Amino acid sequence: MGFARACSVALVGVEGVVVEVQADLEPGVAAFTLVGLPDKSLVESRDRVRAAVTNSGAQWPQKKLTVGLSPASVPKSGSGFDLAVACAVLGAAERIDPAGIADVVMIGELGLDGQVRPVRGVLPAVLAAAEAGYHHVVVPEQTAGEAALVPGVSVLGVRSLRQLIAILSDEPVPDEPAGLQSRPDTLLAGLMVPGSGFGAGLAPAQGPGGYAKDLSDVAGQSRPRKALEIAAAGGHHLLLSGPPGAGKTMLAERLPGILPPLTRREALEVTAVHSVAGILPPGEPLVSTAPYCSPHHSATMQSLIGGGNGLPKPGAVSLAHRGILFLDEAPEFSVRALDALRQPLESGHVVVARAAGVVRLPARFLMVLAANPCPCGRHSLGGAGCECPPSLIRRYQARLSGPLLDRVDLRVEVEPVTRADLAEGGGRGEPTAVVADRVREARARAAGRLAGTPWTTNSEVPGHELRTRLLAAPGALMAAERDMERGALTARGLDRVLRVAWTVADLRGADRPDASDVAAALELRTGVQRGVPMNARAS
Repeated sequence: MGFARACSVALVGVEGVVVEVQADLEPGVAAFTLVGLPDKSLVESRDRVRAAVTNSGAQWPQKKLTVGLSPASVPKSGSGFDLAVACAVLGAAERIDPAGIADVVMIGELGLDGQVRPVRGVLPAVLAAAEAGYHHVVVPEQTAGEAALVPGVSVLGVRSLRQLIAILSDEPVPDEPAGLQSRPDTLLAGLMVPGSGFGAGLAPAQGPGGYAKDLSDVAGQSRPRKALEIAAAGGHHLLLSGPPGAGKTMLAERLPGILPPLTRREALEVTAVHSVAGILPPGEPLVSTAPYCSPHHSATMQSLIGGGNGLPKPGAVSLAHRGILFLDEAPEFSVRALDALRQPLESGHVVVARAAGVVRLPARFLMVLAANPCPCGRHSLGGAGCECPPSLIRRYQARLSGPLLDRVDLRVEVEPVTRADLAEGGGRGEPTAVVADRVREARARAAGRLAGTPWTTNSEVPGHELRTRLLAAPGALMAAERDMERGALTARGLDRVLRVAWTVADLRGADRPDASDVAAALELRTGVQRGVPMNARAS
Protein backbone atom coordinates (compact mmCIF):
# COMPACT_ATOMS: atom_id res chain seq x y z
CA MET A 1 0.00 0.00 0.00
CA GLY A 2 1.26 3.47 -0.92
CA PHE A 3 0.21 6.79 0.55
CA ALA A 4 1.22 10.39 -0.17
CA ARG A 5 -0.18 13.86 0.29
CA ALA A 6 0.22 17.26 -1.25
CA CYS A 7 -1.60 20.55 -0.67
CA SER A 8 -3.73 22.90 -2.74
CA VAL A 9 -6.18 25.73 -2.01
CA ALA A 10 -9.96 25.94 -2.33
CA LEU A 11 -11.32 29.43 -2.91
CA VAL A 12 -14.49 30.56 -1.14
CA GLY A 13 -15.21 33.98 -2.57
CA VAL A 14 -11.87 35.79 -2.39
CA GLU A 15 -10.66 33.85 0.63
CA GLY A 16 -8.75 30.58 0.46
CA VAL A 17 -8.78 27.38 2.49
CA VAL A 18 -5.74 25.08 2.34
CA VAL A 19 -6.82 21.61 1.23
CA GLU A 20 -4.79 18.47 1.83
CA VAL A 21 -4.84 16.20 -1.23
CA GLN A 22 -4.32 12.60 -0.06
CA ALA A 23 -3.67 9.69 -2.42
CA ASP A 24 -3.93 6.05 -1.34
CA LEU A 25 -3.00 2.98 -3.43
CA GLU A 26 -4.28 -0.47 -2.49
CA PRO A 27 -4.25 -3.86 -4.24
CA GLY A 28 -7.38 -4.50 -6.24
CA VAL A 29 -9.10 -3.76 -9.48
CA ALA A 30 -7.71 -0.60 -11.09
CA ALA A 31 -10.06 2.27 -10.30
CA PHE A 32 -9.81 6.00 -9.56
CA THR A 33 -12.13 7.42 -6.89
CA LEU A 34 -12.18 11.12 -5.96
CA VAL A 35 -13.88 12.10 -2.69
CA GLY A 36 -14.13 15.29 -0.61
CA LEU A 37 -17.08 17.31 -1.99
CA PRO A 38 -15.71 17.99 -5.52
CA ASP A 39 -17.78 19.72 -8.19
CA LYS A 40 -18.21 18.59 -11.80
CA SER A 41 -15.02 20.21 -13.12
CA LEU A 42 -13.02 18.69 -10.29
CA VAL A 43 -14.47 15.20 -10.85
CA GLU A 44 -13.34 15.46 -14.47
CA SER A 45 -9.77 15.89 -13.23
CA ARG A 46 -9.50 12.12 -13.01
CA ASP A 47 -9.27 11.83 -16.80
CA ARG A 48 -7.07 14.92 -17.16
CA VAL A 49 -4.59 13.74 -14.53
CA ARG A 50 -4.38 10.20 -15.89
CA ALA A 51 -3.67 11.40 -19.43
CA ALA A 52 -1.20 14.07 -18.23
CA VAL A 53 0.78 11.57 -16.13
CA THR A 54 0.96 9.06 -18.99
CA ASN A 55 1.95 11.66 -21.58
CA SER A 56 4.63 13.00 -19.22
CA GLY A 57 6.51 9.70 -19.37
CA ALA A 58 5.42 8.35 -15.97
CA GLN A 59 3.62 5.07 -15.42
CA TRP A 60 0.04 5.20 -14.14
CA PRO A 61 -0.41 2.83 -11.17
CA GLN A 62 -2.65 -0.12 -12.03
CA LYS A 63 -4.17 -0.41 -8.56
CA LYS A 64 -7.18 0.77 -6.64
CA LEU A 65 -6.61 4.53 -6.24
CA THR A 66 -8.50 6.78 -3.84
CA VAL A 67 -7.86 10.53 -3.71
CA GLY A 68 -9.36 12.44 -0.80
CA LEU A 69 -9.66 16.21 -0.43
CA SER A 70 -9.57 17.28 3.21
CA PRO A 71 -11.38 19.01 4.88
CA ALA A 72 -14.25 17.21 3.20
CA SER A 73 -16.83 19.72 4.45
CA VAL A 74 -15.49 22.58 2.28
CA PRO A 75 -16.94 22.74 -1.27
CA LYS A 76 -14.21 22.46 -3.88
CA SER A 77 -14.46 23.59 -7.47
CA GLY A 78 -12.33 24.29 -10.48
CA SER A 79 -9.38 22.65 -12.16
CA GLY A 80 -6.68 24.15 -9.95
CA PHE A 81 -6.32 20.90 -7.97
CA ASP A 82 -4.99 18.92 -10.96
CA LEU A 83 -1.30 19.49 -10.19
CA ALA A 84 -1.64 18.50 -6.53
CA VAL A 85 -3.67 15.38 -7.41
CA ALA A 86 -1.08 14.26 -9.96
CA CYS A 87 1.84 14.72 -7.57
CA ALA A 88 0.01 12.96 -4.74
CA VAL A 89 -0.67 9.97 -7.03
CA LEU A 90 2.96 9.87 -8.19
CA GLY A 91 4.12 10.11 -4.58
CA ALA A 92 1.90 7.20 -3.58
CA ALA A 93 3.34 5.23 -6.53
CA GLU A 94 6.86 6.17 -5.28
CA ARG A 95 7.74 7.86 -8.58
CA ILE A 96 8.64 10.92 -6.50
CA ASP A 97 9.54 11.21 -2.82
CA PRO A 98 6.32 11.61 -0.76
CA ALA A 99 8.18 13.60 1.90
CA GLY A 100 9.22 16.19 -0.69
CA ILE A 101 5.67 17.21 -1.53
CA ALA A 102 3.97 16.96 1.87
CA ASP A 103 4.43 20.65 2.70
CA VAL A 104 4.26 22.10 -0.80
CA VAL A 105 1.15 23.91 -2.07
CA MET A 106 0.44 23.20 -5.73
CA ILE A 107 -1.98 25.16 -7.89
CA GLY A 108 -2.59 24.56 -11.59
CA GLU A 109 -4.61 22.81 -14.26
CA LEU A 110 -3.18 20.00 -16.33
CA GLY A 111 -3.69 19.58 -20.04
CA LEU A 112 -3.89 16.13 -21.54
CA ASP A 113 -0.35 16.60 -22.88
CA GLY A 114 1.02 17.36 -19.40
CA GLN A 115 1.22 21.12 -19.86
CA VAL A 116 0.50 23.12 -16.70
CA ARG A 117 -2.17 25.70 -17.46
CA PRO A 118 -2.89 28.82 -15.39
CA VAL A 119 -6.05 29.20 -13.34
CA ARG A 120 -7.81 32.17 -11.79
CA GLY A 121 -7.36 33.17 -8.15
CA VAL A 122 -3.64 32.41 -7.75
CA LEU A 123 -2.95 35.49 -5.58
CA PRO A 124 -5.67 34.85 -2.95
CA ALA A 125 -4.72 31.17 -2.97
CA VAL A 126 -1.06 31.92 -2.25
CA LEU A 127 -2.07 34.48 0.39
CA ALA A 128 -4.13 31.77 2.13
CA ALA A 129 -1.20 29.34 1.95
CA ALA A 130 1.15 31.92 3.48
CA GLU A 131 -1.29 32.66 6.30
CA ALA A 132 -1.53 28.92 6.99
CA GLY A 133 2.26 28.70 7.41
CA TYR A 134 3.30 27.23 4.06
CA HIS A 135 6.49 28.60 2.50
CA HIS A 136 6.72 26.75 -0.84
CA VAL A 137 4.21 26.93 -3.69
CA VAL A 138 4.21 25.58 -7.23
CA VAL A 139 2.17 27.47 -9.81
CA PRO A 140 1.98 27.66 -13.62
CA GLU A 141 4.79 29.65 -15.16
CA GLN A 142 2.39 32.29 -16.51
CA THR A 143 1.14 33.19 -13.00
CA ALA A 144 4.47 33.04 -11.15
CA GLY A 145 4.65 36.84 -11.12
CA GLU A 146 1.23 37.05 -9.46
CA ALA A 147 2.21 34.48 -6.82
CA ALA A 148 5.52 36.27 -6.15
CA LEU A 149 3.61 39.32 -4.87
CA VAL A 150 3.14 37.48 -1.55
CA PRO A 151 6.16 38.05 0.74
CA GLY A 152 7.81 35.16 2.55
CA VAL A 153 6.83 32.50 0.01
CA SER A 154 9.16 30.65 -2.35
CA VAL A 155 7.47 30.39 -5.75
CA LEU A 156 8.31 27.80 -8.41
CA GLY A 157 6.77 28.37 -11.83
CA VAL A 158 6.60 25.26 -14.04
CA ARG A 159 5.56 24.81 -17.64
CA SER A 160 4.77 21.09 -17.57
CA LEU A 161 4.27 18.15 -15.25
CA ARG A 162 7.39 16.59 -16.77
CA GLN A 163 9.46 19.52 -15.50
CA LEU A 164 8.00 19.27 -12.00
CA ILE A 165 8.65 15.53 -11.78
CA ALA A 166 12.28 16.11 -12.75
CA ILE A 167 12.70 18.90 -10.16
CA LEU A 168 11.17 16.82 -7.36
CA SER A 169 13.27 13.76 -8.34
CA ASP A 170 16.58 15.69 -8.68
CA GLU A 171 16.78 14.76 -12.35
CA PRO A 172 17.83 16.95 -15.30
CA VAL A 173 15.00 19.35 -16.08
CA PRO A 174 13.80 18.95 -19.67
CA ASP A 175 13.34 22.00 -21.86
CA GLU A 176 9.76 22.66 -22.84
CA PRO A 177 9.27 24.48 -26.16
CA ALA A 178 7.54 27.83 -25.93
CA GLY A 179 4.34 28.43 -27.88
CA LEU A 180 4.40 29.86 -31.36
CA GLN A 181 4.88 33.63 -31.34
CA SER A 182 2.58 34.10 -34.34
CA ARG A 183 -0.56 33.20 -32.42
CA PRO A 184 -2.00 33.98 -28.96
CA ASP A 185 -0.86 31.82 -26.07
CA THR A 186 -3.72 29.37 -25.53
CA LEU A 187 -2.42 28.65 -22.03
CA LEU A 188 -3.58 32.13 -20.96
CA ALA A 189 -7.20 31.30 -21.76
CA GLY A 190 -7.77 29.99 -18.25
CA LEU A 191 -7.09 33.40 -16.76
CA MET A 192 -9.92 35.22 -18.52
CA VAL A 193 -13.67 34.76 -18.30
CA PRO A 194 -15.51 35.25 -21.61
CA GLY A 195 -17.54 38.45 -21.44
CA SER A 196 -15.48 39.95 -18.61
CA GLY A 197 -13.08 42.88 -18.61
CA PHE A 198 -14.13 45.78 -20.78
CA GLY A 199 -17.49 44.15 -21.49
CA ALA A 200 -18.24 44.05 -17.78
CA GLY A 201 -17.92 47.81 -17.47
CA LEU A 202 -14.30 47.84 -16.33
CA ALA A 203 -12.25 50.37 -18.24
CA PRO A 204 -9.03 52.32 -17.76
CA ALA A 205 -8.88 56.07 -17.41
CA GLN A 206 -7.84 56.38 -21.03
CA GLY A 207 -9.73 56.77 -24.25
CA PRO A 208 -9.11 55.18 -27.65
CA GLY A 209 -5.49 55.15 -28.75
CA GLY A 210 -4.19 55.70 -25.21
CA TYR A 211 -5.60 59.25 -24.98
CA ALA A 212 -5.73 60.27 -21.33
CA LYS A 213 -9.02 61.78 -20.23
CA ASP A 214 -8.16 65.09 -18.60
CA LEU A 215 -10.25 67.44 -16.47
CA SER A 216 -9.18 70.32 -18.67
CA ASP A 217 -11.43 68.81 -21.37
CA VAL A 218 -14.47 69.80 -19.31
CA ALA A 219 -15.83 73.20 -20.22
CA GLY A 220 -17.24 75.27 -17.36
CA GLN A 221 -18.84 73.28 -14.51
CA SER A 222 -16.83 74.84 -11.67
CA ARG A 223 -19.13 73.52 -8.92
CA PRO A 224 -19.22 69.92 -10.19
CA ARG A 225 -15.45 70.01 -10.69
CA LYS A 226 -14.96 71.11 -7.09
CA ALA A 227 -17.34 68.41 -5.88
CA LEU A 228 -15.32 65.88 -7.88
CA GLU A 229 -12.15 67.03 -6.14
CA ILE A 230 -13.75 66.75 -2.69
CA ALA A 231 -15.13 63.30 -3.51
CA ALA A 232 -11.66 62.08 -4.55
CA ALA A 233 -9.91 63.62 -1.54
CA GLY A 234 -12.25 62.11 1.05
CA GLY A 235 -13.76 59.09 -0.72
CA HIS A 236 -17.28 60.59 -0.60
CA HIS A 237 -20.20 59.35 -2.68
CA LEU A 238 -21.44 61.76 -5.33
CA LEU A 239 -24.71 62.41 -7.19
CA LEU A 240 -24.56 64.41 -10.43
CA SER A 241 -27.99 65.58 -11.54
CA GLY A 242 -28.71 67.56 -14.66
CA PRO A 243 -30.07 67.55 -18.22
CA PRO A 244 -28.63 65.36 -20.98
CA GLY A 245 -25.44 66.68 -22.55
CA ALA A 246 -24.37 68.75 -19.54
CA GLY A 247 -21.26 66.62 -18.96
CA LYS A 248 -22.18 64.25 -16.11
CA THR A 249 -20.59 61.18 -17.68
CA MET A 250 -17.62 63.22 -18.87
CA LEU A 251 -16.93 64.35 -15.31
CA ALA A 252 -17.27 60.86 -13.85
CA GLU A 253 -14.89 59.35 -16.41
CA ARG A 254 -12.19 61.80 -15.32
CA LEU A 255 -12.50 60.99 -11.62
CA PRO A 256 -10.03 58.02 -11.72
CA GLY A 257 -7.31 60.35 -12.99
CA ILE A 258 -7.31 62.45 -9.80
CA LEU A 259 -7.39 59.52 -7.39
CA PRO A 260 -4.01 58.66 -5.81
CA PRO A 261 -2.31 55.34 -6.67
CA LEU A 262 -3.28 52.34 -4.56
CA THR A 263 -1.12 51.45 -1.58
CA ARG A 264 0.56 48.05 -1.52
CA ARG A 265 -2.16 46.61 0.72
CA GLU A 266 -4.98 48.06 -1.38
CA ALA A 267 -3.33 46.84 -4.58
CA LEU A 268 -3.18 43.28 -3.22
CA GLU A 269 -6.87 43.44 -2.21
CA VAL A 270 -7.93 44.66 -5.66
CA THR A 271 -5.68 42.19 -7.48
CA ALA A 272 -7.10 39.29 -5.46
CA VAL A 273 -10.68 40.20 -6.41
CA HIS A 274 -9.84 40.67 -10.08
CA SER A 275 -7.87 37.41 -10.15
CA VAL A 276 -10.84 35.45 -8.79
CA ALA A 277 -13.20 37.20 -11.22
CA GLY A 278 -10.97 36.36 -14.20
CA ILE A 279 -10.38 39.95 -15.32
CA LEU A 280 -6.72 40.31 -14.35
CA PRO A 281 -4.83 41.28 -17.54
CA PRO A 282 -2.10 38.76 -18.44
CA GLY A 283 1.35 40.17 -17.84
CA GLU A 284 0.10 42.67 -15.26
CA PRO A 285 0.12 40.76 -11.97
CA LEU A 286 -0.53 43.79 -9.75
CA VAL A 287 -3.34 46.35 -10.13
CA SER A 288 -1.81 49.64 -8.98
CA THR A 289 -4.50 52.12 -10.05
CA ALA A 290 -8.02 52.51 -8.73
CA PRO A 291 -10.49 50.42 -10.76
CA TYR A 292 -13.38 52.07 -12.58
CA CYS A 293 -16.53 50.00 -13.05
CA SER A 294 -19.55 51.29 -14.99
CA PRO A 295 -22.25 48.62 -15.43
CA HIS A 296 -25.16 49.14 -17.80
CA HIS A 297 -28.47 50.21 -16.26
CA SER A 298 -30.01 46.85 -17.20
CA ALA A 299 -27.70 45.10 -14.69
CA THR A 300 -29.44 42.78 -12.24
CA MET A 301 -29.04 42.81 -8.49
CA GLN A 302 -26.88 39.66 -8.68
CA SER A 303 -24.50 41.25 -11.18
CA LEU A 304 -24.10 44.30 -8.94
CA ILE A 305 -23.83 42.60 -5.55
CA GLY A 306 -22.50 39.17 -6.52
CA GLY A 307 -24.01 35.78 -7.20
CA GLY A 308 -24.09 33.03 -9.78
CA ASN A 309 -24.36 29.26 -9.71
CA GLY A 310 -22.76 27.53 -6.75
CA LEU A 311 -20.70 29.77 -4.52
CA PRO A 312 -21.32 33.47 -5.29
CA LYS A 313 -18.87 35.26 -7.58
CA PRO A 314 -17.80 38.92 -7.17
CA GLY A 315 -20.22 41.52 -8.53
CA ALA A 316 -19.70 45.09 -9.69
CA VAL A 317 -19.42 46.44 -6.13
CA SER A 318 -16.48 44.08 -5.49
CA LEU A 319 -14.86 44.71 -8.88
CA ALA A 320 -14.93 48.43 -7.95
CA HIS A 321 -13.32 47.78 -4.55
CA ARG A 322 -10.92 50.63 -3.70
CA GLY A 323 -12.07 52.35 -6.87
CA ILE A 324 -15.13 53.92 -8.49
CA LEU A 325 -18.56 52.48 -9.19
CA PHE A 326 -20.28 54.75 -11.72
CA LEU A 327 -24.00 54.23 -12.24
CA ASP A 328 -24.96 56.26 -15.30
CA GLU A 329 -28.70 56.85 -15.77
CA ALA A 330 -29.15 55.75 -12.16
CA PRO A 331 -32.98 56.02 -12.09
CA GLU A 332 -33.11 53.50 -14.96
CA PHE A 333 -31.62 50.79 -12.72
CA SER A 334 -34.13 48.55 -11.00
CA VAL A 335 -35.17 49.80 -7.57
CA ARG A 336 -34.30 46.40 -6.11
CA ALA A 337 -30.74 46.61 -7.47
CA LEU A 338 -30.22 50.18 -6.24
CA ASP A 339 -31.51 49.48 -2.74
CA ALA A 340 -29.20 46.46 -2.50
CA LEU A 341 -26.31 48.95 -2.51
CA ARG A 342 -27.34 50.44 0.82
CA GLN A 343 -25.55 47.88 3.02
CA PRO A 344 -22.18 47.78 1.21
CA LEU A 345 -22.14 51.58 1.13
CA GLU A 346 -22.15 51.57 4.93
CA SER A 347 -20.09 48.48 5.78
CA GLY A 348 -17.51 48.34 2.97
CA HIS A 349 -18.23 44.68 2.29
CA VAL A 350 -21.11 42.51 1.12
CA VAL A 351 -22.22 39.16 2.51
CA VAL A 352 -23.94 36.98 -0.10
CA ALA A 353 -25.81 33.91 1.15
CA ARG A 354 -26.72 31.08 -1.21
CA ALA A 355 -27.60 27.43 -0.78
CA ALA A 356 -24.00 26.44 -1.55
CA GLY A 357 -22.61 28.70 1.18
CA VAL A 358 -22.10 32.21 2.50
CA VAL A 359 -19.39 34.43 1.00
CA ARG A 360 -18.04 37.74 2.30
CA LEU A 361 -16.71 39.96 -0.49
CA PRO A 362 -14.91 43.32 -0.15
CA ALA A 363 -16.87 46.31 -1.46
CA ARG A 364 -15.38 49.61 -0.32
CA PHE A 365 -15.88 51.88 -3.31
CA LEU A 366 -16.64 55.47 -4.24
CA MET A 367 -20.10 55.56 -5.80
CA VAL A 368 -20.97 58.15 -8.45
CA LEU A 369 -24.58 58.45 -9.60
CA ALA A 370 -25.66 60.35 -12.70
CA ALA A 371 -29.35 61.16 -13.15
CA ASN A 372 -31.62 63.23 -15.37
CA PRO A 373 -34.28 65.39 -13.67
CA CYS A 374 -37.11 63.61 -15.52
CA PRO A 375 -37.61 60.93 -18.20
CA CYS A 376 -37.19 63.44 -21.05
CA GLY A 377 -34.37 65.26 -19.25
CA ARG A 378 -35.66 68.79 -19.88
CA HIS A 379 -37.47 69.45 -16.61
CA SER A 380 -34.71 71.68 -15.17
CA LEU A 381 -34.39 73.72 -18.39
CA GLY A 382 -36.60 76.79 -18.41
CA GLY A 383 -38.69 76.96 -21.58
CA ALA A 384 -37.21 73.74 -23.01
CA GLY A 385 -40.58 72.09 -23.49
CA CYS A 386 -40.68 69.35 -20.83
CA GLU A 387 -43.95 67.47 -21.33
CA CYS A 388 -43.59 65.02 -18.42
CA PRO A 389 -46.55 65.27 -16.02
CA PRO A 390 -45.70 66.03 -12.37
CA SER A 391 -46.74 62.57 -11.23
CA LEU A 392 -44.33 60.95 -13.71
CA ILE A 393 -41.50 63.23 -12.59
CA ARG A 394 -42.13 62.32 -8.94
CA ARG A 395 -42.13 58.59 -9.71
CA TYR A 396 -38.96 58.94 -11.76
CA GLN A 397 -37.09 60.81 -9.06
CA ALA A 398 -38.41 58.47 -6.36
CA ARG A 399 -36.55 55.55 -7.96
CA LEU A 400 -33.56 56.86 -6.03
CA SER A 401 -34.93 56.05 -2.59
CA GLY A 402 -34.49 58.24 0.46
CA PRO A 403 -32.30 55.73 2.37
CA LEU A 404 -29.98 55.46 -0.64
CA LEU A 405 -29.69 59.23 -1.11
CA ASP A 406 -29.09 59.63 2.64
CA ARG A 407 -25.83 57.73 2.08
CA VAL A 408 -24.72 60.13 -0.69
CA ASP A 409 -22.52 62.91 0.70
CA LEU A 410 -22.38 65.25 -2.29
CA ARG A 411 -25.37 66.19 -4.46
CA VAL A 412 -24.52 68.58 -7.25
CA GLU A 413 -26.62 70.07 -10.01
CA VAL A 414 -24.80 70.02 -13.35
CA GLU A 415 -25.96 73.04 -15.34
CA PRO A 416 -26.04 73.11 -19.16
CA VAL A 417 -22.81 74.34 -20.74
CA THR A 418 -23.08 77.88 -22.12
CA ARG A 419 -21.82 79.15 -25.44
CA ALA A 420 -19.11 81.16 -23.67
CA ASP A 421 -17.85 78.01 -21.93
CA LEU A 422 -17.53 76.20 -25.25
CA ALA A 423 -15.70 79.09 -26.93
CA GLU A 424 -11.99 78.61 -27.51
CA GLY A 425 -10.15 79.04 -24.22
CA GLY A 426 -13.33 79.94 -22.34
CA GLY A 427 -14.39 78.09 -19.24
CA ARG A 428 -11.41 75.72 -19.25
CA GLY A 429 -10.45 74.60 -15.77
CA GLU A 430 -7.36 73.11 -14.19
CA PRO A 431 -5.83 69.96 -15.67
CA THR A 432 -6.00 66.60 -13.95
CA ALA A 433 -2.38 66.73 -12.74
CA VAL A 434 -2.92 69.94 -10.74
CA VAL A 435 -6.10 68.67 -9.09
CA ALA A 436 -4.51 65.27 -8.40
CA ASP A 437 -1.65 66.95 -6.51
CA ARG A 438 -4.12 68.71 -4.20
CA VAL A 439 -6.01 65.45 -3.68
CA ARG A 440 -2.78 63.64 -2.74
CA GLU A 441 -1.85 66.38 -0.27
CA ALA A 442 -5.31 66.26 1.33
CA ARG A 443 -5.20 62.48 1.59
CA ALA A 444 -1.73 62.62 3.13
CA ARG A 445 -2.99 65.13 5.70
CA ALA A 446 -5.94 62.87 6.56
CA ALA A 447 -3.70 59.78 6.73
CA GLY A 448 -1.38 61.53 9.18
CA ARG A 449 -4.31 62.50 11.37
CA LEU A 450 -5.75 58.97 11.26
CA ALA A 451 -2.40 57.20 11.82
CA GLY A 452 -2.77 54.32 14.25
CA THR A 453 -6.45 53.79 13.36
CA PRO A 454 -8.01 51.33 10.90
CA TRP A 455 -9.20 54.23 8.69
CA THR A 456 -7.34 56.01 5.92
CA THR A 457 -9.89 58.45 4.45
CA ASN A 458 -12.41 60.81 6.03
CA SER A 459 -15.37 58.88 4.61
CA GLU A 460 -14.42 55.81 6.70
CA VAL A 461 -14.29 57.55 10.10
CA PRO A 462 -17.23 56.56 12.37
CA GLY A 463 -19.51 59.28 13.68
CA HIS A 464 -18.55 58.55 17.29
CA GLU A 465 -14.93 59.46 16.54
CA LEU A 466 -16.03 62.67 14.83
CA ARG A 467 -18.01 63.72 17.90
CA THR A 468 -15.51 62.71 20.59
CA ARG A 469 -11.91 62.77 19.29
CA LEU A 470 -11.88 64.60 15.96
CA LEU A 471 -13.72 67.76 16.98
CA ALA A 472 -14.54 70.70 14.72
CA ALA A 473 -13.89 74.31 15.74
CA PRO A 474 -16.19 75.70 18.48
CA GLY A 475 -19.53 76.81 17.03
CA ALA A 476 -18.83 75.25 13.64
CA LEU A 477 -21.81 72.88 13.83
CA MET A 478 -24.51 75.41 14.65
CA ALA A 479 -25.97 75.47 11.12
CA ALA A 480 -25.92 71.67 10.85
CA GLU A 481 -27.58 71.29 14.25
CA ARG A 482 -30.35 73.69 13.21
CA ASP A 483 -30.97 71.63 10.07
CA MET A 484 -31.13 68.49 12.19
CA GLU A 485 -33.67 70.07 14.56
CA ARG A 486 -35.85 71.03 11.57
CA GLY A 487 -35.71 67.47 10.25
CA ALA A 488 -33.72 68.45 7.15
CA LEU A 489 -30.78 66.34 8.33
CA THR A 490 -30.69 62.85 9.84
CA ALA A 491 -28.16 61.62 12.38
CA ARG A 492 -26.36 59.77 9.60
CA GLY A 493 -26.54 62.93 7.48
CA LEU A 494 -24.90 64.96 10.27
CA ASP A 495 -22.00 62.48 10.43
CA ARG A 496 -21.57 62.65 6.67
CA VAL A 497 -21.60 66.45 6.71
CA LEU A 498 -18.81 66.34 9.31
CA ARG A 499 -16.76 63.98 7.14
CA VAL A 500 -17.11 66.25 4.12
CA ALA A 501 -16.22 69.28 6.27
CA TRP A 502 -12.98 67.57 7.32
CA THR A 503 -12.16 66.93 3.65
CA VAL A 504 -12.82 70.56 2.74
CA ALA A 505 -10.53 71.60 5.60
CA ASP A 506 -7.83 69.21 4.41
CA LEU A 507 -7.99 70.65 0.89
CA ARG A 508 -7.40 74.17 2.18
CA GLY A 509 -4.68 73.04 4.62
CA ALA A 510 -6.57 73.75 7.87
CA ASP A 511 -6.04 71.80 11.08
CA ARG A 512 -9.77 71.32 11.66
CA PRO A 513 -13.03 72.41 10.01
CA ASP A 514 -14.63 75.72 10.91
CA ALA A 515 -18.11 77.12 10.27
CA SER A 516 -17.35 77.89 6.61
CA ASP A 517 -16.23 74.30 5.98
CA VAL A 518 -19.40 72.93 7.55
CA ALA A 519 -21.46 75.41 5.48
CA ALA A 520 -19.73 74.17 2.33
CA ALA A 521 -20.49 70.56 3.29
CA LEU A 522 -24.15 71.43 3.97
CA GLU A 523 -24.41 73.23 0.63
CA LEU A 524 -22.99 70.20 -1.17
CA ARG A 525 -25.42 67.88 0.58
CA THR A 526 -28.62 69.95 0.38
CA GLY A 527 -27.98 72.17 -2.66
CA VAL A 528 -29.00 75.26 -0.64
CA GLN A 529 -26.43 78.04 -0.89
CA ARG A 530 -25.35 79.46 2.44
CA GLY A 531 -23.65 82.84 2.35
CA VAL A 532 -20.22 82.82 0.70
CA PRO A 533 -20.09 80.79 -2.56
CA MET A 534 -18.82 77.26 -2.17
CA ASN A 535 -15.80 77.81 -4.43
CA ALA A 536 -14.50 80.54 -2.16
CA ARG A 537 -14.73 78.36 0.93
CA ALA A 538 -13.59 75.03 -0.52
CA SER A 539 -10.59 76.32 -2.46
